[in-house]
Order: sequence, then structure tokens, then C-alpha cells
Amino acid sequence: GAPVVLSMLINTPEDQKTAFDHRVEVMVAGAAPPAATIEGMRNIGINVTHVYGLTETYGPSALCASQAGWSELSIQEQAQLHSRQGVPYPLQDGMKVLDPQTMQEVPHDGQTMGEIMFRGNIVMKGYLKNAQATAEAFAGGWFHTGDLAVCQPDGYAKITDRSKDVIISGGENISSLEVEEVLYQHPAILTAAVVAKPDSRWQEVPCAFVELKPNKTVTPEELIEFCKQHLARFKVPKDVVITEIPKTSTGKLQKFILRDWAKERAAAEVE
Repeated sequence: GAPVVLSMLINTPEDQKTAFDHRVEVMVAGAAPPAATIEGMRNIGINVTHVYGLTETYGPSALCASQAGWSELSIQEQAQLHSRQGVPYPLQDGMKVLDPQTMQEVPHDGQTMGEIMFRGNIVMKGYLKNAQATAEAFAGGWFHTGDLAVCQPDGYAKITDRSKDVIISGGENISSLEVEEVLYQHPAILTAAVVAKPDSRWQEVPCAFVELKPNKTVTPEELIEFCKQHLARFKVPKDVVITEIPKTSTGKLQKFILRDWAKERAAAEVE
């Protein structure tokens, strides 16, 4: 929800914008806002701190704590650093990116994918009257979040995707967040959501649903071309739909509806 609100603030028409004469601090939870959003907020005088947590782990449970020296970097570099989930909150006993099969920590190389896991006395005891779900969630003695991430050389975690949102195309894993990050860099895009679309040849391909900023126009073909300049070819959306994206009352994008739309589009192509 928060990235939608931030995006609305950034894209307010100039004559309606309120100028702040002081620094405003904003906390954003959940999926990190795209780096372009963090940069846009900086430009209107608002600092964004990213936090992350789940209902099961209290919240926030992780914090992208700012480090000395970051403020000397370019706004773009700062935005990249701040768009991470970060390190455990002081009350969390532990947060690590582990390989869910071996339960070993992944190397801090920013490449090897694992799952963010927590443990500590502010993690839940379990799911009520559901021993099986509790056993699965705590396999290996850590709480499994379902969020896939890499660990960067400075020890900060960066989510690459929800395990259920990873698109598997021709045996390659594609992060829907990575494709969304690129789409958000396009000046006409207000909101972007990428989901898997069934495909007879590749099993799944990325399908992008995008909402445009007021008074901006762009064609699906132009957006596909734009993605080709920034992404490996297999990650480029094969289908781009310009539409209003369904959201919850709190502004969260409803990807489950978009997945259904993508399935319907795939079925229509086969007929």
C-alpha cells in the first residue's frame, strides 16, 4: 500500500504540491519501494526508511539501517541501498538468509538466493490448532517467511521475490520484483505489477500490468522495447496490459486477480 501512496505524492501536479521547509521521515513496510520512488521522495524532501516484518514475527522485524558514509553517495546509489530489507531489529534474536533445503546461510555475494528466516522471542509460537502448518513454518528451528532474498556483502538482505511470485520460464527463475523495478523507471508508469502467464513453450512468461500517470501515454510495444534495454531477454514481459490495477482498501496490489487475468489471456490466445 505505502509505495502507492508515495507514488501519488511524487506525481502530484506541481501547482498542488506542498513544499516542506523541514526534513520529513517516512517508514515504509513490506515490499521495498522501487529505487525510483525513494529517489523521487528525496527530491520532494522526504526520507524513506524501509522496514520489513510479518504478522507472525511482530513488526517491524528488520530495518534498512542507514550507515555512515551513505549520505555522501549519489541519490541513485542511496536509493539502491535503501531499497533493501536490511538487518534484524534490536528485539529480534536472529534474521538470516538461509537455504531452505540445507538450512545453511547463503554466501554474502548478492547473488545466491535463499529464504529470509527469523527466530527469537517475538516470533509467534505457531498457528492456532494447525500443528502441520506450524511444523512446516518452523522446519529446522527457524521461522520460514516465504520471502526469497539474497544477502549482500555488507550483510543486508534484499528480497528478490515472494516464493509464490517467482516466474519460472524455460527452467530459469525470473524475479517479478526485478522486472517491476525496471518498469518503474519509465516516466509514464504510475504502478506496475508483473505475474506469471502460462505459456505452452516456456511453461510461464512474465506478463506486466501497468497503470499510467495522468496525462501520460505509452504503448505496450514501447514498454517491451524499454525493458529490452535493461533486462536479459528472457526476463522481458511477453505481454503488457495497460489497465487499472485492482488494489485492496489499504492500497496493496491484488496479484491473485492479475494471475487470473493472465491465465484468461493465455487461454484466449490458444483458442
